[in-house]
Amino acid sequence: MLDDLDYRLIALLRSNSRTPVAVLARELGINRSTVTSRIDRLVDTGVIEGFTIRVSSDLEQDSVQGVMLVATDTRRNHDIVHEIRGYPEIEQFHSTTGTWDLVIQLRCRNLSDFDLVLERIRALPGVNSTQTSLLFSSLRTA
Repeated sequence: MLDDLDYRLIALLRSNSRTPVAVLARELGINRSTVTSRIDRLVDTGVIEGFTIRVSSDLEQDSVQGVMLVATDTRRNHDIVHEIRGYPEIEQFHSTTGTWDLVIQLRCRNLSDFDLVLERIRALPGVNSTQTSLLFSSLRTA
């Protein structure tokens, strides 16, 4: 079970997962060994699945981004989620209610790679239908 301190630590790590333990400890008002043991516990229990980076948008200015909506056979949904989770082109991945079961945000180096990812997802057993929209510009950044 997570407590308030765990949630505060996770929030700081979301902001910058490379923040030094000493800085995290100072921000949280606890000692460094407590921060280290909490991070280790969060990783060991699967709460934290990994650490990642954000790349400057300048580096990826020619990339192709899109949102894919996926309707699935609910009996195969778990298998589809398990398969898609490993795709490196996926930036965000959500389950939802309504007409669509999954919302997937993709980023690829070019349109050809984007098309190949769409084909791979559409070919998965249990994918009933999809709808994809390309993203042209971000109106708000994190």
